[in-house]
Amino acid sequence: MRIRFRNELPEPSSIHWHGVRVDNSMDGVAGLTQAPVPPGDTFDYEVNLPDAGTFWYHAHTKSWDQVARGLYGPLIVEERAPTFTPEADILLMLDDWRLDAQGRFDAASLGNMMDWSHAGRLGNYLTVNGMTSPDISVPANTWLRLRLINACNSRILEIDPNRFSARVIAYDGQAIGEARELDYAPLLLGPAQRVDLLVRFDTPGPVALEELSQSSAYRFATLNVADNETRQDREPTLPPNLLPAPDLRNAQMFELLMEGGAMGQMSQLTYNGRAQTRMDFMANKQVWGFNGVANMADEPFFSVARGQSVIVNVVNRTSFPHAMHTHGHHFKLLERNGQAGDEQIWRDTFLIEPDGMAKIAFVADNPGKWLFHCHMLEHAAAGMTTWFEIT
Repeated sequence: MRIRFRNELPEPSSIHWHGVRVDNSMDGVAGLTQAPVPPGDTFDYEVNLPDAGTFWYHAHTKSWDQVARGLYGPLIVEERAPTFTPEADILLMLDDWRLDAQGRFDAASLGNMMDWSHAGRLGNYLTVNGMTSPDISVPANTWLRLRLINACNSRILEIDPNRFSARVIAYDGQAIGEARELDYAPLLLGPAQRVDLLVRFDTPGPVALEELSQSSAYRFATLNVADNETRQDREPTLPPNLLPAPDLRNAQMFELLMEGGAMGQMSQLTYNGRAQTRMDFMANKQVWGFNGVANMADEPFFSVARGQSVIVNVVNRTSFPHAMHTHGHHFKLLERNGQAGDEQIWRDTFLIEPDGMAKIAFVADNPGKWLFHCHMLEHAAAGMTTWFEIT
């Protein structure tokens, strides 16, 4: 895929291809993999697409501001043999916008210290594909693929597929084999995460899709099931992408300690090589950190040779959940809070709850300098960003 990015903003920008195992020079991280593209300039991205699935792209310069203003979009990589017809392949890209009392985008609240030190920027107006509670026509008697993408800056969306008899077929763009009915509810969809659902409706009529994180369910879209003369009985399956399995017996292990934020321990954080004071926190807003360091350090979190299997143990010693994203790689979630993970599931972003622990593993097979950060974008801007190196 070749894309010429032309920056017509009054400020620099760049593009990250979220979840795509790209060449490092095309990853779009300003200051790490490329210089930000100045106003009026261009940059040519050449992106290999090794995996079919549901991905997305977004600005990766001042992301907390530019993504909040809408600089993102879906990136759908189709299977070599199409599994679903276009009318049965439904995209649902969800975002929460913060509007002021006049119903306008609340630009004045961008960079709010309360957001940066607490749960991140949470909006008060939910859209799907840029629309409010859209009505989407779908055929009856046909297997449907619903692709859900969470484009919110920081909001964790809560959805229960069992409410409309849907099953999961992919997480973060990676097929899981046989469709699964969830044995828990709700499904938590963190910022930047995706989930693909499989469902079929045999009876025409409206079907509500609801978000459940508030005191009452909010209908964010309606599927209007229309009569369809043909009937598709054979259940479709998605072919898995070929990702290298980590060698756990010979993996190198690293630990990442998450600290800081409101109601957390911030006194030990360093920024630009200097221990932070309370006045420093108020001035630079670097209130989160990994292993005692706020934001990008000169030295990588770890450096390994290409092909080395890696296990990262992440410990959250903060009062808030976080959505951790690994650039350039998908990983297995081996363990969460002492419970074994699911070997069938690959992810590029995982949620970790307050005072939680998660252990991930992957093969470091993509050389370069790669970002590892919280995708609550205010948390990343306020310190929850590091990088690792594959030589």
